[in-house]
Amino acid sequence: MKLPGHDAIARQADEHLVTHRVKLPRKVVERPIRQVVKRLVMALTVLVATALIVYADHDGYHDNADGSVDLLDAFYYATVTLSTTGYGDITPVSDGARFTNIFLITPLRVLFLIILVGTTLEVLTERTREEWRLNRWRSVLRDHTVVIGFGTKGRSAIQTVCATGLKKEQVVVVDPSSKAIDAAAAEGFAGVIGDATRSDVLKRAEVHKARQIIIAPQRDDTAVLVTLTARQLNRGAKIVAAVREEENAPLLRQSGADAVITSSGAAGRLLGLSVLSPAAGMVMEDLIQQGSGLDLVERPVVRGEVGKTPRETDDLVLSVVRGHRVLGYDDPSVGTLQLTDRLIAIVRATPGNQVTPDTRPLPHD
Repeated sequence: MKLPGHDAIARQADEHLVTHRVKLPRKVVERPIRQVVKRLVMALTVLVATALIVYADHDGYHDNADGSVDLLDAFYYATVTLSTTGYGDITPVSDGARFTNIFLITPLRVLFLIILVGTTLEVLTERTREEWRLNRWRSVLRDHTVVIGFGTKGRSAIQTVCATGLKKEQVVVVDPSSKAIDAAAAEGFAGVIGDATRSDVLKRAEVHKARQIIIAPQRDDTAVLVTLTARQLNRGAKIVAAVREEENAPLLRQSGADAVITSSGAAGRLLGLSVLSPAAGMVMEDLIQQGSGLDLVERPVVRGEVGKTPRETDDLVLSVVRGHRVLGYDDPSVGTLQLTDRLIAIVRATPGNQVTPDTRPLPHD
């Protein structure tokens, strides 16, 4: 097992000792600074318009200091009026100026206050609103899929499970990189920023309520630690992990993973198959890509298939899942199909094809 020493693990833990947080996808992606600047421009526009209106009728105003109102006095009057300060040193004295104040200056004052107060209230309530969304999200999240790592492997895994009918709202991504979580949120997935080897980070992703967990980090030692932690928090979830080195796969299974995929080994075998037969390599790539061409699916046995052999079904059956055993279609022990069996079959990709989850409990000590 190629694991780094204790010092390397400690350094890695120190690097990820950042405040973890949950980020939910948003429909509006406009930056807050842009919203503030936009409202400030609107407020300044109202201020300038008010000053110009006052200056256009400056003969109808009286300044207690020198009696006349110039452009600077107009801006001064607009500022103290819109802010409702109202010193009273510049006042409208003519009927036209007072009429303008009633029907123009007062609505502009209200608009000015709405812009500024609205911005302040939005800033003050943003944290409360986000906390409410987070609490509501946690309360309704059940039987979801947690994906550890939003790299190439994690993205491909999400695309595959979503192609089989899983909703984006049922996927939670955990990654230490804020950029990766931002990318996940932009695609419609909830994300948790933090080190997945820590139980408090996984708890924020509601791992204890998840149905399935996909572990696809960049390092094998991280995959082992995440698997141990996830299995401790959730004894019944299905855990699938990816490793780079094939010699680390047994350790992942001992840590609690139900299935372990060796990424480098799988890619190498596909390369070798493509060298021997490019057509066979294309077929294999088509099978593992859900939603196009031929799909490899798992489905339950329907009542009309009970008592038949695997070859007598309409689909091309490769294996029969009976209990916790996976039997080949030609295995003599299969005999005829039972209602509790599940079939691994090749079918033509259609919108209705999907890998239906096996809800039977898994044998974990």
